[in-house]
Order: sequence, then structure tokens, then C-alpha cells
Amino acid sequence: MKRRWNWALWVGFLVVVAGLLSYVPVFVNFPLTRDFPWVNLLMFAGGLALLGVGLARAFRNPAEYRGRIFGPALTLLAVAGIGFFCYGLLYVARDLPASAAAPRVGAKAPDFTLTDQDGKPVALADLIGTSPAGGRANGAVLIFYRGFW
Repeated sequence: MKRRWNWALWVGFLVVVAGLLSYVPVFVNFPLTRDFPWVNLLMFAGGLALLGVGLARAFRNPAEYRGRIFGPALTLLAVAGIGFFCYGLLYVARDLPASAAAPRVGAKAPDFTLTDQDGKPVALADLIGTSPAGGRANGAVLIFYRGFW
């Protein structure tokens, strides 16, 4: 009897690898998938299901399907990759240190200089010192745009 190729093992492993490698170059660009990697987690679930099917085929019917050696190795690599992904993205990335030196609400902001949309430097002291109406401004509103810089 000719042994058949156990496609579920290899496709499952490739789906898991695609889930691991696609988060940063693809899914970080969209707000829906940047905050929580639900598409990657679905890819991991599908890949692990295929790996499970492939392992079951390899060990139930080893005369027909290949994969008794590569199956556990690929599954172990996939589970380790998913574990590192989840640890890094769901725990380490959210475990930021407390910002003790950050200004509190109502505190005076330190003087700083930033560039405007035309690339010219603008200091906070310049904004507070004069107002368009000719009087003295009491405060300034800063708006930070998330974009390409």
C-alpha cells in the first residue's frame, strides 16, 4: 500500500506560521485588529485544529498516512510559537511601567518645542506668550495626529 501525504499536518503548521508572521506587517495597520489580535488567534485555532487532525491520522493509521515523526515536532513548534506570541503581545506589551515623571491633570506642562505641520519649530512659551487677539493666552491645546511621520 502506498502511503499518502498527510496534508493536514503541513497546512496546519503553515497556517500557524502565517498567523505568527502576519500580525506586524499586516494586522497592525488596521485599528480593528491592532488592539486585539483576534484574526491571528482564529488562525492559530484553525492551524491547531488541522494539526490535531493530522496527528490523529498519523497515529491511527500509520500504514496509510505519514507524520508520526514530523507531526509531534511541528505541533510542538506551533504551540511554542503561539505561546511566545500570546505572552509577548498580551502580557509584555501591556505591562508598561508607571510614568512617575509624567505631569498630572491640572499641573503646569514643562516648556518644550515641537515642529508644526510646515516643519517650523514652535515653543510652548511662544504660544502662551501671545494670542491672535493681541492679549496674553492662558493656555494652549495640543492635538497629536497619528499618521505618517
